[in-house]
Amino acid sequence: MNNFGDILDKWISVNGVQDKDVEDKDKQVSAQEKRRRLRNKKPDAELDIHGKTRDEAWQELEVFFGDAKEKGFEKIVIIHGKGNHSAGESVLKRVVMDFIERCPFAGESGRGKAASGGEGATWVLLKETKEA
Repeated sequence: MNNFGDILDKWISVNGVQDKDVEDKDKQVSAQEKRRRLRNKKPDAELDIHGKTRDEAWQELEVFFGDAKEKGFEKIVIIHGKGNHSAGESVLKRVVMDFIERCPFAGESGRGKAASGGEGATWVLLKETKEA
């Protein structure tokens, strides 16, 4: 079996054929590394929607996400507050989550660390635009 692997490796190197499995593994590792880098990256921009109504917050999110995408930002953060002044669930946190779910170029999201807003802030990784 080992002999077959040596013969196959030699044939691949002689004929200039790329091993697609190795290429896929390299792409997967680099994608994982990129996501890890982006998660730990300081945001490119931030939007504070404290004190806004549901409609005002939605409009500001539309403009903010559009501008961020146009400028090529990778990571943004929205400060919505923890909902301490809301009856029940945080209204603005829900607005942000609904917006992220509907936004076609919003990717992975999560809560900030305690020092950067904790439960009162949401970071979002923006998806790359695929060129045709």
